[in-house]
Amino acid sequence: QVQLVESGGGLVQAGGSLRLSCTVSGRTFSSYAMAWFLQAPGKEREFVSAINWSGDNTYYADSVKGRFTISRDNAKNAVVLQMNSLKPEDTAVYYCAAEASVSWYRTRSRASEYTYWGQGTQVTVSS
Repeated sequence: QVQLVESGGGLVQAGGSLRLSCTVSGRTFSSYAMAWFLQAPGKEREFVSAINWSGDNTYYADSVKGRFTISRDNAKNAVVLQMNSLKPEDTAVYYCAAEASVSWYRTRSRASEYTYWGQGTQVTVSS
């Protein structure tokens, strides 16, 4: 059983930073592609960023390029999303997701491709 637990959300002023962490249980973390998605109230879940199993390939939504950075530490079974220059429109619940068999170049940004999900962490950016 794979379990994901997010942490690091909170309230921050526009222009500030937050660091989200996702810890994954299980011995095969290094074989999973990992991703972050967000969901604002009344909206569908949206892709934010993904990182491949080895950490040498990353992908970002256009809305966060240059502001967010995804990284992973396979020794610690953790993936991190560093969020800088936050904007009020970044306000949402952020979810960590994991998948062993994602087709990296075709489906890495599709929520439906990810099997395992965390419970989410709230990020609120005030103006």
